[in-house]
Amino acid sequence: MTERKKVLLRLDPAVHDALARWAADELRSTNAQIEFLLRKALSDSGRLPGNVSRMRPRGRPRKGDREHGQSEE
Repeated sequence: MTERKKVLLRLDPAVHDALARWAADELRSTNAQIEFLLRKALSDSGRLPGNVSRMRPRGRPRKGDREHGQSEE
């Protein structure tokens, strides 16, 4: 799997708090919610590259799910 890019993002605290609440409502981390919204905006504008990998499903990975880097224990 390709290493994910790290980005420093400065947000207004009120915007961050609103994103964090929204993410919690949808069982995502704040980081995953931001990525979800960016992907949606890119897709809606026709700018999402065709070679973009799919996002991991919401919530905690199932135990033993090898697809997401988890091993059976």
